[in-house]
Amino acid sequence: METAQRMRSFHTSVFMDLHALKQEYEQKSGKSALDFSLGSPNIAPESSIMDVLSKAVLVPKNYRYAINPLPSMIKAIQDWYQKRYDVFLESDEIALLQGSQEALINIPLIFCDPLDGVLVPDPYYPAYIDAPKLAGATILYMPLRKENEYLIDFDQISENDRKNAKIMIVCYPNNPTGAIAPDSFYTRLIQFAKENDILVLYDNAYSELVFEGKPGKSFLSFPGAKEVGVELNSFSKTYGMAGARLGVLVGNKDVIHQYKILKSNMDYGVFLPIQYAGIQALKHGGASIVKTREEYERRRDLLIQRFANSGWTIPKSAATMFLWAPIPACYENSLEFSKQLLKQCGIIVTPGLSFGKEGERYVRIALVVNEEQIEEAAKRIQEARSSLF
Repeated sequence: METAQRMRSFHTSVFMDLHALKQEYEQKSGKSALDFSLGSPNIAPESSIMDVLSKAVLVPKNYRYAINPLPSMIKAIQDWYQKRYDVFLESDEIALLQGSQEALINIPLIFCDPLDGVLVPDPYYPAYIDAPKLAGATILYMPLRKENEYLIDFDQISENDRKNAKIMIVCYPNNPTGAIAPDSFYTRLIQFAKENDILVLYDNAYSELVFEGKPGKSFLSFPGAKEVGVELNSFSKTYGMAGARLGVLVGNKDVIHQYKILKSNMDYGVFLPIQYAGIQALKHGGASIVKTREEYERRRDLLIQRFANSGWTIPKSAATMFLWAPIPACYENSLEFSKQLLKQCGIIVTPGLSFGKEGERYVRIALVVNEEQIEEAAKRIQEARSSLF
């Protein structure tokens, strides 16, 4: 059975490949690998969220189709956005998602005809390029570089790319670099989108994981944002609900309207017990956000200190649950270094090349392990230091 041509652009995800390498290492060595690759939080939701979910799954009527979100769910989103970002949302400016990645995949299908352009940052989260491929769109890369603090350089976007682009995907706090953007960036972003008639798809999954006491921001809190774009937000990283698959798409009501048309033909909504858990999170989960952010910041500082003592210097990330770590100069690229790190130390990181050309000299380290495992990883690196560096 021959697959459609669009499937020729796809292969097994990098995280599946890394999982296979992990299993191979453990079978051959008899040791446990330390996995810093997949950004799946190991910090559980606070107990009240899990209690609400566990009780709701025992209610028979909650197993009916949830074609429309619960009114209380929409109200909780409105109240949270108002309190957290000072952003007022109408009910028709909100779509409930089975995880924010759902909208990342579907938005290009709604707005792109074949060969239309999608501006994508490089390095990028893999779904940013997978979605345009499914839609038959053309990917237009925007390099994010250290010398520009990993910010999009609007002046470097060519006239041809501006003309061809229908959508621009933006993510700050940024995955994988951990960079944050100043207020001036958002003003320029909105101006750029208006001038070039481009829809901004803003991925704000990490707004609650900004360190050093700085508050995360919403794209929608800046004047004119709703005129040009929509924002994704997620319960996965904020509340540790990654497996529950719950997110929101908010902003421009015309975009939301078109999204709901597609969604009405694709699925039957978010499982009601998960919605009840989401309401609990938005109303009473504030304390857990602070604890989660502090835990990731503590892990970040510990890893950087211990790895530096072992011979690997890594700069601090300003936000997210990731470190964007430069590889030693003696390696050809990040894939070669990642394989050597696994072979010598049993440590799994994600090669920066998996996130695009600009990631060639980096690996992404996910802070999804406890302090004991970080100490063990540093010990292994120290022991292999002479052959690794």
